[in-house]
Amino acid sequence: MRAMRTIKKTNPGNVSAKDDAAKPRRSGVKTTPKTDRSPAKTVAEKPRRAADKTTAKPQPRGGSAKTPARGEALKPRHAAPKAQSKHNSRGAAVETQAVKPRRVGTKLTRLLSLNVAPAKPAASAQVSREKSRHAGTETPTLTQWLLYCRSGFEQDCAQETLRQARKHKPVIAEQPDIINNSGYAVVALNEQALSFRELIFARQLIRLHHSIAALPDRDRLTPILNAITALPGNFGALWLEVPDTNDGKTLSAFVRRFQPLLETALREQGRLLDDIKSARLHIFFPDKASVLIGSSDPYNSSPALMGIARQSIPAEAPSRSTLKLAEAIETFMDKSEQTRLLRSGMTAVDLGAAPGGWTWQMVSRGIRVTAVDNGPMKGVLAKHPLVEHLKQDGFKYAPRKAVDWLICDMVEKPAKVAELISAWFVAGWCKHAIFNLKLPMKQRVAALDAALGGIRTRLDEEGISYKLQAKQLYHDREEITVFLTKTKNR
Repeated sequence: MRAMRTIKKTNPGNVSAKDDAAKPRRSGVKTTPKTDRSPAKTVAEKPRRAADKTTAKPQPRGGSAKTPARGEALKPRHAAPKAQSKHNSRGAAVETQAVKPRRVGTKLTRLLSLNVAPAKPAASAQVSREKSRHAGTETPTLTQWLLYCRSGFEQDCAQETLRQARKHKPVIAEQPDIINNSGYAVVALNEQALSFRELIFARQLIRLHHSIAALPDRDRLTPILNAITALPGNFGALWLEVPDTNDGKTLSAFVRRFQPLLETALREQGRLLDDIKSARLHIFFPDKASVLIGSSDPYNSSPALMGIARQSIPAEAPSRSTLKLAEAIETFMDKSEQTRLLRSGMTAVDLGAAPGGWTWQMVSRGIRVTAVDNGPMKGVLAKHPLVEHLKQDGFKYAPRKAVDWLICDMVEKPAKVAELISAWFVAGWCKHAIFNLKLPMKQRVAALDAALGGIRTRLDEEGISYKLQAKQLYHDREEITVFLTKTKNR
């Protein structure tokens, strides 16, 4: 600073500010002409460069020392170009005051004067604004669906669900990760409707509203209640559920203790009503630390808790396979259809009957059965008056006259069984059928498409009107069960 004052006293106005403004120089370049080698000018340059580094500003004569402006203190090297050129000129002290940044104007102007970029809006906020801007036109509403399934079939369940959705419109949502052997899957759709009746691997269809990844150990109730409070409407039932896995079974005791606490709180709030027509509230615990909260439509979901229509094995049934047919009847037919289609005095053929689990279900309803199998019938069915046992190959057997029902649980490739069932319907040998299709280890969905597609194609070609439903039941393992019935002829 003393050096600068020396310059101003010994060099008063040799170069005017006007002349200097006409010839701006870049920062760090000496303004002294090459022919001018005076010691005074050389001494003046050094402290000026030091002042640039320390951001100190020389004050004009008669002026009081002031605190540097905020922009100057933050980043003096990157001031506006016009101000920089004047700082590097010989009249820098005078010109600096003239171009000092003003703290007025818009927020953007003030930020630029500080050489600070304006903050960008959060990505979620931008997406929200885009959704509201294009609501109902360009940006679809994304929804997530929770589906229960048999452990090990999560990929098949999600694949089938997305395929059904694509029949309506392309699926553009990014899909959540599938957890293998978890007993459930979550899919994300953009406004497509799903039909539970048409899904094979899904045991339950739930609209997912909220998920909590980390529940506090000492108070799980409060965050769950807070999440439910944000949901619209009331609920006709409260179902607390866990995965159908070995790990899920360990949560059963916890769920039984937690159910009355949550139910009491919801009834006090008036959110839980006893109405079978209202949406059901599902609280699904993958484990004790997390929860998925959703709702289901009673007319587009399974009516059973966890999607499992549990059956108890009758004492007289010769095998547990009888539970598969019992569950199929409950799943595919309502009470009126059961009364109409399973009447006493009807006739049926059971292909691959031994030891008689499926035959027993028909006999218990008063239906006369021809049991076709090279193996023996067991228990009460060995000499039952309503059972005729024929030791023949089920694929070669042909009835002498038409029957009402064909039931079949033979271990064979799905395509071969599907061809056999189609032949029976085309020949007019039966009116209704329930049968199993054994699944391969890989490409299960593709194998089912081929088998069921073959049946549909054959019946369509013959002009047969029919209804076909398929489902992987709780009592099924590596298989699915199919219900096929003729309707009014075309």
